[in-house]
Amino acid sequence: MATKKPSTSPTPLTLQILLAVVDKPRHGYGIIKEITAATDGRLVPATGTIYLALRRMIDDKLIRNAARPAGDDERRRYYSPTALGRTVLEGELRQMNGVLEVARRKHALQEPEGSA
Repeated sequence: MATKKPSTSPTPLTLQILLAVVDKPRHGYGIIKEITAATDGRLVPATGTIYLALRRMIDDKLIRNAARPAGDDERRRYYSPTALGRTVLEGELRQMNGVLEVARRKHALQEPEGSA
């Protein structure tokens, strides 16, 4: 059976979830905390939003259920990226990096004060 590839570019929330689980498996609430910390509180996904996104990402084969640490609450489900999820994340990050490089060349980004 062929691996199903997502039909569209990943949403910002999908990218944030992939980033949250790329370094270690996390459970839903852990993903929310990681996204909140990584965005300095600019994005605080609602619990229902996260779990709908996780279900969709499992269906799209971007993430999978991962082993739960020994002794952890058995109700928690942990998630980690699949090979496809890592590929999608890397492709999107490369594309974003390319856009940033063009923006810098065109001086569309102002350097933060004191960074020179």
